[in-house]
Amino acid sequence: MYRVAIVGASGYTGGELLRILAVHPQVEVSVATSREYAGKFVYYAHPHLRGFYKLKFKKLDNPDQLSEVVGDVDLVFLALPHKVSLHYVPKALEIGLKVVDLSADYRLKRLEDYKIWYGYEHPYPDILEKAVYGIPELYSEKIKGAQLVANPGCNASSSILATVPVAAEGLIDLDHLVVDVKVGSSEAGAKPYRGGHHPEREGTARPYDASGHRHVAELEQVLREFTGRDVKVAFTPHAVSMIRGSLASAYSWLTRDVSELDVQRAYAKFYAKKPFVKIVRGAPMPYPDVKNVYGSNYAEVGFAVDKRVGRIAMFAAIDNLMKGAAGVAVQNMNLMLGLPEDEGLKYLVPVRP
Repeated sequence: MYRVAIVGASGYTGGELLRILAVHPQVEVSVATSREYAGKFVYYAHPHLRGFYKLKFKKLDNPDQLSEVVGDVDLVFLALPHKVSLHYVPKALEIGLKVVDLSADYRLKRLEDYKIWYGYEHPYPDILEKAVYGIPELYSEKIKGAQLVANPGCNASSSILATVPVAAEGLIDLDHLVVDVKVGSSEAGAKPYRGGHHPEREGTARPYDASGHRHVAELEQVLREFTGRDVKVAFTPHAVSMIRGSLASAYSWLTRDVSELDVQRAYAKFYAKKPFVKIVRGAPMPYPDVKNVYGSNYAEVGFAVDKRVGRIAMFAAIDNLMKGAAGVAVQNMNLMLGLPEDEGLKYLVPVRP
């Protein structure tokens, strides 16, 4: 039985990690930290987990306390805010732990991108170089040998899953790629703030960060790797009236006359033997729907070819807290520990309605 720690376990993502791992057959959570709930049982922050854990939250104030607080574990999940995880990662690696970092602090490979998108100069370029970007459908072999995996952003994940298969096949005009993402309020985290708080999002739909959202840097980085050229994407997220879910709708012009079957083959080739990606075509629902993936690590992908104007629409639907955060973090953990990729995840069937 492998032992793991969750640092920053009282938020939505921490709660989802605890929920998944409560029934994982080969992994147990031995430590969960929270400064706010230190000394209290896990169910004080996550009432739905009452009866599943006897754990109490431990307090962890700084990276130098990491070894003392987490003890003898095999892997640590860092579910901490951006710029906080930054300094915990080196300490975790120093004491020999495998790390899945759910912040953005090690996702981008170009140092200058951190200045552009996060407003700071990255202090650990050597560690950044070794970090593996954590989308298993793209990088499973690298993840298997990694000591540090940088978990992707939720909106980046849905956008990447929608676009990379056709971009890699050269089917779309990379100079004219537009991505529109609709995302639920849980993306904003457990601490309410104006605009992110669910009552401010219920009953409405509105764009945010329309002049440039940070997750586009991840999408452009992956597209650059799979196409061999720089790509700039017009990317706009929308806050919509739902709690969970990230639906990416991407649009571009086709580079040649292709049939729907050609496009479907591109997706099928790319996602062959990928256990958590479902290609959606035909009746009863011809396009991806976030309601079909709630509470699971599954992703639905799909497309539409508009032959009249030579355009393609590409779609991906995920649960932002699962395939966009905790679910894929556990998938990455499985690969890092040499376990089956779908262990503890395959039977988390989506919840509907």
